Amino acid sequence: MASLPVASLDTLFGLQNNPLLGGHHSHWVYIETGAEASAACTGSSILSALQDLFSVTWLNRSKVEKQLQVISVLQWVLSFLVLGVACSAILMYAFCTDCWLIAVLYFTWLVFDWNTPKKGGRRSQWVRNWAVWRYFRDYFPIQLVKTHNLLTSRNYIFGYHPHGIMGLGAFCNFSTEATEVSKKFPGIRPYLATLAGNFRMPVLREYLMSGGICPVNRDTIDYLLSKNGSGNAIIIVVGGAAESLSSMPGKNAVTLRNRKGFVKLALRHGADLVPIYSFGENEVYKQVIFEEGSWGRWVQKKFQKYIGFAPCIFHGRGLFSSDTWGLVPYSKPITTVVGEPITIPKLEHPTQQDIDLYHAMYMEALVKLFDQHKTKFGLPETEVLEVN
Repeated sequence: MASLPVASLDTLFGLQNNPLLGGHHSHWVYIETGAEASAACTGSSILSALQDLFSVTWLNRSKVEKQLQVISVLQWVLSFLVLGVACSAILMYAFCTDCWLIAVLYFTWLVFDWNTPKKGGRRSQWVRNWAVWRYFRDYFPIQLVKTHNLLTSRNYIFGYHPHGIMGLGAFCNFSTEATEVSKKFPGIRPYLATLAGNFRMPVLREYLMSGGICPVNRDTIDYLLSKNGSGNAIIIVVGGAAESLSSMPGKNAVTLRNRKGFVKLALRHGADLVPIYSFGENEVYKQVIFEEGSWGRWVQKKFQKYIGFAPCIFHGRGLFSSDTWGLVPYSKPITTVVGEPITIPKLEHPTQQDIDLYHAMYMEALVKLFDQHKTKFGLPETEVLEVN
């Protein structure tokens, strides 16, 4: 139905021939009939609903991304903690079921492939470039800072400090391409070294090797530094389990004074030493620290001595809320600074004096690296790196 003219604005408001308005103007008011009013109302409601929908989507986009970041971090934490044990149990159980043939085939493959981790593993650029690692990086966030170029004609041993609870900065920076390590150090192949026991566990070993992770033992390091060409960089978390026991927010301490084995390996192969300090690594988890002489510290040291790792009682935030406890680390920035390489000569039989000399040079370079960058990442000028 048509709209019906009712009256002009001139008539309603006395504006006809008003000289202030510059002459005669005729303005009409229309009243819509019931059907048109209903249609207009319906159209307006749909438009309003669509606007609300889009506004809600954009408002929640950041929340969705944050949850994806949390999930990406949690999957790695759970993989690190339970994947190996869980897959070992499933494999043993499969031997007792109708799926025994699958278990036999995998076990046969495991025996055949047993020494592959000692030769650098099976790096997968596809796995290293998964989008999940970018969410992992952005959760904290994690940043890799380059201070000097590295020659592709040399091999390197990177000393990573501090260990933290899980070495999350070491993993993200050197076992994935989330922080573009291959672009920042072109021609350099990073190998993050971790406990050899992880490579005895089914499925977990495949997952670790795909990221370029290898066992931290002499056979592996000797192979990579002598039989794998040049441009190799082995990342060793020097402090190890002992350092993880003292990891706590606000503390910058490294276990290094009596750790000289990595220097001896560098001298035997002529591999340059590169100090690395990861600011914020100790901030992402809170830990119960047992005092020296306590029963808790005694248990931790026994585990460290006989198994190779020290169990820690730690916690982060919950999956859905930062106000609850859980296994998800706190979202604190981690900035990994790669220092200047120390040129190391090749000595097949280095003396203790040689080892002590270059170990002292390494400690000095690490402290210098810390002091040069500490104020850039939130630490006061008076902060001192504790070397134990």
